[in-house]
Amino acid sequence: MEPHVLHNADLKRYEIWLGEEKIGHADYEDVDGVLHITHTEIDPAHQGKNYAAILVREALKDIEETNSHKVWPVCPYVVKYMEKHPETQGLLSKPLN
Repeated sequence: MEPHVLHNADLKRYEIWLGEEKIGHADYEDVDGVLHITHTEIDPAHQGKNYAAILVREALKDIEETNSHKVWPVCPYVVKYMEKHPETQGLLSKPLN
């Protein structure tokens, strides 16, 4: 079963699902038009399976495709992801360093 990521704008987060089971999410806050990604969480039963990376990759892809916002990663996982994937850094509201 392939995971899929959905944007839940009402709860201000991106969610990752396996079938009918939500296995994680990435929370954000909109601060003056910049999405501050504040927290990423994967259910412990599903950790270690690359789901956090899939969640962050798809969330950033959605943000980029909709041209809706710039991003500021607050969550340490998202910071590391964006450092390892320079193609995502065009979304940054300011440089990481």
